[in-house]
Amino acid sequence: MTIRPIDIGPFKLDGGAMFGVVPKTIWQKQCPADDRNLCDWALRCLLVENGNRLMIVDTGTGDKQDAKFFGFYDLPNGKTLTGAVEKAGYSVNDVTDVLLTHLHFDHAGGAVRYADAGRTTLEATFPKAAYWSHSGQWDWATNPNPRERATYLRENFMPLQANGQLRFTDKEDLNLPGVDLLYMDGHTEKMTLPMFQLVGSTGQPRTVVFCADLIPSVAHVPVPYVMGYDVRPLLTMDEKTQFLNRAVDENWLLVFDHDPVYEAATVERTEKGIRVNEKGTLTELL
Repeated sequence: MTIRPIDIGPFKLDGGAMFGVVPKTIWQKQCPADDRNLCDWALRCLLVENGNRLMIVDTGTGDKQDAKFFGFYDLPNGKTLTGAVEKAGYSVNDVTDVLLTHLHFDHAGGAVRYADAGRTTLEATFPKAAYWSHSGQWDWATNPNPRERATYLRENFMPLQANGQLRFTDKEDLNLPGVDLLYMDGHTEKMTLPMFQLVGSTGQPRTVVFCADLIPSVAHVPVPYVMGYDVRPLLTMDEKTQFLNRAVDENWLLVFDHDPVYEAATVERTEKGIRVNEKGTLTELL
């Protein structure tokens, strides 16, 4: 099995929203904000090759919303998921599986695209793929609470159900050797974090975990650094504590969905709590 990060950012999000109650005087040292209080972030997905299966993890924002909507995030940026897949040597027809960690617009927006130049008909971006979500996340997204309604955009995922490509990880086996799934409920209901069992450069087994929005960047590793977007921030802190302790004990390699500089990092225990140890590209750290 091989894993390749695919960066289809950058885009911008409000710094205060990304760091919650952490003061700007602290977070801006790592993530400088512009005059609109917006910070640069990545849209990072994964391309996973496993035998005769080719899986995409998350799909970025896509391009279906209007200019006003995307203007809030300094999009479009000229990069596309399909372009990145083709650059890697594949076509959209080669993708067999798409795992959506959750259905927020910046993770599921690229799952569906317009089929025609007139932008009237929607279709799955990857026509031969099974699209995987958790049924709890699906129910959450299709009956959104007021806090998340603006990010659960039905055009990003409802066509997947209509055309029969939707699958649920809690009802069917993903059946990918070396891939396990963790579920988190602090950011949103049943967010899925895939874990991959690889062989490192030394020939030793290595666990790689895609952190999704549990830990979106290197700057979010400290437990209190919780996004304002999280629906259950105290639960996020508990989930991060358990996750990071396991990451240290089992020497996990963490991959970040939104870090604008670093694809991945390892963590270690310090007198201040668990902090980043090594950081860099996934290839370097493997």
